[in-house]
Amino acid sequence: MDSIEYYSKNAGEYFDHTVDIDMQECWDSFTGLLPEGGSILDLGCGSGRDSAYFISCGFDLTAMDASQEMCDLASIHIGQDVLQLSFEEIDFNEVFDGIWACASLLHVPGDEIEAILTKVVNSLKINGVLFMSFRYGDFEGERDGRYYKDYRSKALKEMISHHTNLEVIEIQKCEDSRPETNYEWIYALVRRIEQE
Repeated sequence: MDSIEYYSKNAGEYFDHTVDIDMQECWDSFTGLLPEGGSILDLGCGSGRDSAYFISCGFDLTAMDASQEMCDLASIHIGQDVLQLSFEEIDFNEVFDGIWACASLLHVPGDEIEAILTKVVNSLKINGVLFMSFRYGDFEGERDGRYYKDYRSKALKEMISHHTNLEVIEIQKCEDSRPETNYEWIYALVRRIEQE
């Protein structure tokens, strides 16, 4: 079973488990770097939890997810349509001030992340900001019915360094907000810059 199929089959349960997680600290770090009312792409929006927050802050929000079932649930939650798109299908060009990829790009295999990240970065305006979070560690493979690629700081910096039009704002390790889990996470905030 691939990751999209997993979310399609478990959409309701995943929605219930994630829709109320408090992401305030990460939201603040991200939105503080964006222009007021700027455009955000929620890349792999899942339950729509983060989309709902960004909409409440007055941002121009586009939500997308690869699972149609997740799109349907998120659409009800946020009160607007959600694009059903896989990472491979992304084809935006300098559209967004910010892209929020919270626990979504972690499903991209290590040998595919460079091509996918290029598509994501191309979707950002110059000076646009990308937030992306991953499980912290060295694991790559199937876990809990989904494919995961974990990162430590060095590997994440190296992956970002392959994109010369990105500059790192912050790379931070953090704990899981859910009391029942003990996962460690790592996130990166990066900015798209003009290529010389």
